[in-house]
Amino acid sequence: MTNLESGQQLLLLPEQLEGELKLPDGLMEEARNALSQGKSGLMSDKRHFAECHMPPARLMVIGAVHIAQKLCPIADQMGYEVTLIDPRQAWGTQSRFPGLKILQSWPDEALEGLDLDSRSAVVTLTHDPKLDDPALLVALESPAFYIGALGSNRTHQKRLQRLSEAGMDQDTLSRIHGPVGLSIGAQSPAEIAVSILAELTAVLRNTAIPGKSGRSG
Repeated sequence: MTNLESGQQLLLLPEQLEGELKLPDGLMEEARNALSQGKSGLMSDKRHFAECHMPPARLMVIGAVHIAQKLCPIADQMGYEVTLIDPRQAWGTQSRFPGLKILQSWPDEALEGLDLDSRSAVVTLTHDPKLDDPALLVALESPAFYIGALGSNRTHQKRLQRLSEAGMDQDTLSRIHGPVGLSIGAQSPAEIAVSILAELTAVLRNTAIPGKSGRSG
């Protein structure tokens, strides 16, 4: 942020502020919104300019399943740095996911090594609690902007019960978008991938999602 009159500057980082420029609360919120959307430009007071430099958003997909085969390439085209994680070596192969970064590791161990930040998203797709639950526990301990889990409402309630028994409180669990994706009647893997990425985009852009019980951001 730069004050066009004084030349004073402020650097907004995800976890801290640096610089001599002081902004009122309203302008600070406007600046953070501009940052979240990656939009550079003149602020509403016409006295400050926001220049956004954003690292690529990252998407970690747990489970080399059919939905992942559609989700990963579309996310890549949307500009995400995509990492597929699945310890089942017969599933997560370059022949099924050409050109994709694949980690054949247990999801929790892989995520712990990826340093999840506020530009990270995690989506679990396996339906297997042995793989999904540990990944979700790591994601919930991070500032990841989006956490989604595939499964029906009944499956998700059982998942929440298990994670609660593992020590997660209700407020933390509410960060999980489950069932993952927007309710658009998706049935095929490609349609489900689109619903997931549409929801992820809404959260990334801090846009309200009507009818969703999970957090929008």
